[in-house]
Amino acid sequence: MKTTQQLFDLTGRTALITGASGFLGSAMAAALAEAGARVIAASRKLDTARKVAASLPGKGHTGIALDHMDERTIERAMKKIGAVDVLVNNGHEAEGADWRTITGEKFTRQLANATGYFLLARAVRDAAVAAKTNASVIMLGSMYGQVGSYPDAYEGICAASPAAYHALKGGVLHLTRHLAVYWARDGVRVNCLSPGPFPGPKVSPKLVQRLKKKSPMNRMGLPHELKGVVVFLASDASSYVTGHNLVVDGGWTAW
Repeated sequence: MKTTQQLFDLTGRTALITGASGFLGSAMAAALAEAGARVIAASRKLDTARKVAASLPGKGHTGIALDHMDERTIERAMKKIGAVDVLVNNGHEAEGADWRTITGEKFTRQLANATGYFLLARAVRDAAVAAKTNASVIMLGSMYGQVGSYPDAYEGICAASPAAYHALKGGVLHLTRHLAVYWARDGVRVNCLSPGPFPGPKVSPKLVQRLKKKSPMNRMGLPHELKGVVVFLASDASSYVTGHNLVVDGGWTAW
């Protein structure tokens, strides 16, 4: 029987994370490295990806240019990478327009994030099957894939929480369940990590104060609070967990 330390140990594993330079992506990339994984940090810009890789603890980390919104870059990147043990589908192309102003074209473009998640996950699954290894795929969802937003939180400060974003994250959640069922016998687990309110430094302080009042904990999440969760889903500690949505929201969706 493995010890707890062994279950969470990612030594000898390779983890690919998209959006590795982001507010939450950088924390999750660090977590994977700290747990012993060799991290492939992906970003749209190669220089950015390499900087992230160089900043991580441990050795052997690399940066790669990969835009999950561009199928060609996924194909090129996977040819270089080959099989990986862990994929964290964290990259996101944002769209801030709310339901009042968003065009059909922009709405569809936002949903294309899910297409990219699927294509990259499938490529990782296929590589793992070809190499006869197991893999863990972690999709990034959101509390807004499960619940609507509070109109009064945004009113008078900024646009409403984007309808297209809600549609996207709800789709990612169900895509997770679907792929988990189909890939379970291949030894490929698929789970969703859904953060709650984790506002970055550029978010309006007034909005943050309003959001705090909607949280049972009366505070926002901090990036390091995703580190243990992503290691759990990536490691053997969650070896019998697939098709699951792990919500880290300070109790937001429990109201």
